[in-house]
Amino acid sequence: MKQRDLIKKLESAGFQSKEHGHDHDKYVRGSDTEEVPRHREVNERLARHIIKKWGL
Repeated sequence: MKQRDLIKKLESAGFQSKEHGHDHDKYVRGSDTEEVPRHREVNERLARHIIKKWGL
């Protein structure tokens, strides 16, 4: 899955970009945090795990 598509899903669920790191970007929604790898393509298993974790 493209990183851009995963970020759009997170942002539509209320997550906001908090900080940009060297390897990951951090997205926050209240007390919920999620780190997204800074690759153009995110591993499919990881993307599915993140989507399932937050019910997107």
